[in-house]
Amino acid sequence: MALSMNDPERPLPYRRFEHATPAWFRDAKLGVFVHWGPYAVPAWAEPIGAFGTLDDEEEWFTHNPYAEWYHNTVRIEGSPARRHHLETYGGADYDTFLDLWRAESFDAGSVMDLVAATGARYFVPTTKHHDGVTLWDAPGTGDRNTVRRGPRRDLVGEFSEAAARRGIRFGVYYSGGLDWHVAPTPPIVRHIDDSVRPRDRAYADYVFDHVADLIERYRPELLWGDIEYPDAGKAEGGKSLVELFRRFYAARPEGVVNDRWGETHWDFRTSEYAHGAGSEGEGAWENCRGVGFSFGHNRLEDESHSLTGPEAVRHFLDVVSRGGNLLLNIGLTASGEVAPVQRRTLEALGAWNRVHGEAVFGSRPLGADLARPSERPWVRWTRTAGYAHAFVDAPPGTPVPLDADAGALDLSAAGGARAEVVDGTLLVTPDERVLAGPVRVDVPLR
Repeated sequence: MALSMNDPERPLPYRRFEHATPAWFRDAKLGVFVHWGPYAVPAWAEPIGAFGTLDDEEEWFTHNPYAEWYHNTVRIEGSPARRHHLETYGGADYDTFLDLWRAESFDAGSVMDLVAATGARYFVPTTKHHDGVTLWDAPGTGDRNTVRRGPRRDLVGEFSEAAARRGIRFGVYYSGGLDWHVAPTPPIVRHIDDSVRPRDRAYADYVFDHVADLIERYRPELLWGDIEYPDAGKAEGGKSLVELFRRFYAARPEGVVNDRWGETHWDFRTSEYAHGAGSEGEGAWENCRGVGFSFGHNRLEDESHSLTGPEAVRHFLDVVSRGGNLLLNIGLTASGEVAPVQRRTLEALGAWNRVHGEAVFGSRPLGADLARPSERPWVRWTRTAGYAHAFVDAPPGTPVPLDADAGALDLSAAGGARAEVVDGTLLVTPDERVLAGPVRVDVPLR
């Protein structure tokens, strides 16, 4: 997938889709991701760390912190997840969890109210993860979807309608690269290569029918693929990915596509936690991560594995200051609720954005010729019309020097925190704060 490539190239049939990334996406800055599926019933994974911070692939997959990978992890001999599955569920077939999944407390409007309160401009739920269960009555799935079994509801449709009512742009996540039910493979224990992903014509047609149905039925403004796309469906003609992209842009001329459809076409690159940092470059890009170490709900996670509100704000600002968007994930419980630890983080992020969002949403990175970030003390910069904005996280009462060009910034007119110019250096002293998170300093550009 293009995620793993530093300089991917578009094949000739896909070059027709190359265009400037729409302004709405560059301005959006924040989206909310939701992973939800039968894996929310066991909701079990080892919270060993963030993706991209562990080098041993076998260790990662055997102790996978992604709860949404439960179907794979429990099939790995010797894994703690397999032992847990045998002891807790007697080795039950994975589809048992589809039937146990009820979503009895789920209200799409309530979830979307929380999403809207963060300031997020777009929302992306999973429609099919690697387990192959679809959250709508997708063609060819028989009864293996949430309309026929489990919740017995069109969850994609409910999310779509709730987003539209709140003016939030709607996207869809779809895993075209793996399907452990329709195209089963042995458990994945190392990196994902051609030997462990389905590439044949039958699977390509199956995926095409699903994505075409999503485009026609829900008219998403963002297509978020994952892992890859079956090779047999990449060439032009018939049920081709070329045709899917044609239909998508015909329905949504201002729509955007991520870079996980193989080396084909993309409007923006992606990174995931600490993995794929090479994709965070000059063009449009997006970092995705969960509040914790898992995307799917994981009952083993607590505050010690999760971003606090101020940590989420800092991560958001770091991404935006470097030109990216953040797609922050929550994993709903099997009943359809947001876990309290994740709700608290999103509420704190939203409270901070309501005060400071004008200097973040729609902003652009501030050039290094004008000002530079720092880690100790923690400082990040953004730019809006006529202003540079510094975000400073330091103990109250501590003077913080800002590494800025006094010739380009009107330091004497800085405002937003206690600020003074000493020997040509802008010093900011954070006050005692009511709102957790970095303080903001607005500096007019000369």
